[in-house]
Amino acid sequence: MRNLSLDQLQTLVAIADLGTLAAAAQALHLAPPTVSLHIHELETRLGMALLLRDRKGARPTPAGLALVEDARRLLRELDEAVARARRVAEGRAGKVRLGTSSGVVVHQLPAVLARLAQHRPEVEVELSILGSQQTLERLLAGQLELGIVALPLPPQGELVVQPWREDAMMAWLPAGWTVPETVTPAWLAERPLVANDGSTQMHRLTAAWFAQAGHHPRARIELNYTEAMKSLVAAGYGAAVLPLERGENTPLPDGVVVRPLAPPLVRRLGLAHRPPALLDAPTRAVLQLLTPD
Repeated sequence: MRNLSLDQLQTLVAIADLGTLAAAAQALHLAPPTVSLHIHELETRLGMALLLRDRKGARPTPAGLALVEDARRLLRELDEAVARARRVAEGRAGKVRLGTSSGVVVHQLPAVLARLAQHRPEVEVELSILGSQQTLERLLAGQLELGIVALPLPPQGELVVQPWREDAMMAWLPAGWTVPETVTPAWLAERPLVANDGSTQMHRLTAAWFAQAGHHPRARIELNYTEAMKSLVAAGYGAAVLPLERGENTPLPDGVVVRPLAPPLVRRLGLAHRPPALLDAPTRAVLQLLTPD
């Protein structure tokens, strides 16, 4: 209803609880004429009497009692809404959208999410499995708050990209193969390969490793899902060059052996986000957990 205010409803509830306009005025830190005005405006706009007044004080009419009950609910919901907003403003609640690769989701993020659940149980991380380029595009479009992307990258407008971690790239090989202790581009180029999708930074990194040794092998299949690539290796379909990004005490898949590359190759990851001054508190909380001191 036009101009019906929560302050007026709060005044009505206070009078119902305390029994007099004077006591309500004192409790609400209002001047007595303001309390009287609130009730007068409510009764005028609703076209009904809300209070019965006598020498002992004031008590709600039946219509007033009905309104008081609903007013309590509205005021309680308002308090809850304000409390939720405060938790979000303080980084104790909210949603953070994060984009990254399947390997990071499987191996690196579970420990971070466990810490988040312990320290910020009302902060929800919404994960999207994306390539680095897709992640950057969605960050720039405001569709993500955080991204974990492969490095190096050219400048990305206003985005901040900071180093996060490094993982050694390894040769992932079927356990049934006879393999050397270290794997060279020449040896691997002669085997069937399972490669990352050509649009990915990982593909470019691996292709450059082969090219520096003068090799340009073609893969039997290209995928953008590292866990599927590992399954194909375990099935004997081919070899792959992938990072060793296991979590602590995580065993290798059955049917797979890994060998170091010669020359060595490293996959670098970075955290991408808007400038810190533009980040909301929940995003800063997640970013802090991703970059512990």
